[in-house]
Amino acid sequence: MQNAEVKIKRAASEKFRTQGFSLDKAFQGLLVFISFVILLVLFAIVLELLRSSWLSLKTFGFSFLVSQVWDPVAEKYGALSFIYGTLASSLIAMLIAVPISLGSALFITQWAPSWLRNPISFLIELLAAIPSVIYGLWAIFVLIPFIRNTFFPSFFPLLGSIKLFEGPAYGPSLLAGGMVLSIMILPTITSVTKEIFLTIPQEYKEGVYALGGTQWESIIWVVLRLSRSGIIGACVLGLGRAIGETMAVTMVIGNRPEVSASIFAPAYSLASVIANEFAEATSPLYLSSLSKMGLLLLVITLIVNVFARLLVGKAKKR
Repeated sequence: MQNAEVKIKRAASEKFRTQGFSLDKAFQGLLVFISFVILLVLFAIVLELLRSSWLSLKTFGFSFLVSQVWDPVAEKYGALSFIYGTLASSLIAMLIAVPISLGSALFITQWAPSWLRNPISFLIELLAAIPSVIYGLWAIFVLIPFIRNTFFPSFFPLLGSIKLFEGPAYGPSLLAGGMVLSIMILPTITSVTKEIFLTIPQEYKEGVYALGGTQWESIIWVVLRLSRSGIIGACVLGLGRAIGETMAVTMVIGNRPEVSASIFAPAYSLASVIANEFAEATSPLYLSSLSKMGLLLLVITLIVNVFARLLVGKAKKR
């Protein structure tokens, strides 16, 4: 009788193991399917952009990238001024955002008292949750009047003779677009660099103190030196965010397809021209050229993000 009960329990246990194995396999298959769905969506987006931009690719070829002409009436299209506007506004954003983000991350991880760290981190990360149209509205009502009425008049007498800072300043400009973008990418760069700084072993910094070094020297020679790959990765992630931003930049950059050396001149970005003109595009070549802009933007964004992931992964392995 006892042997029979043991056999029944063993059979039941074997059955549960078999069922558990089957559930594991099913769950694994579901995860693989979900992963491939994401890849299929990305592949479908690239395929559709290639298909819709094929007419422009055949018509203009490489000259599309180096021409400044954007004339829908004459059916002549070039992306150089839009590429310039995208990269220049992103560069301005990086020049402003990177020092502020690094300073914030260093303060949070190295100097701030424990009761202050979480509130500051929360407020900085809260910036990422604000819709971009809110940034655009704020820039229209606050930032652009400040650039036109206060910043430019006080700045022009000092450096106005340099091409980079020559006027006039109407308000909507590369500088306005870059400044809005800098606020929008602050949370990305600050959050990633903060996590990188927290991975630095405390023993390394204590070693600097043991040799008579100060906290400032421990930051320079240990924290920043060991975090440089991660810092670069965080900056590239922020750059990818800046390159792809649409709404806020469209509202303040001026939307003029020109290449100007002055940061006070209006410009145009790849994302902005797609958002502004896609509904008005009537001819097949016009639509195809806008799709080609989207393909170009996607390629730039993918390259930047892949590069950033590689750098962040390298920093984590250290």
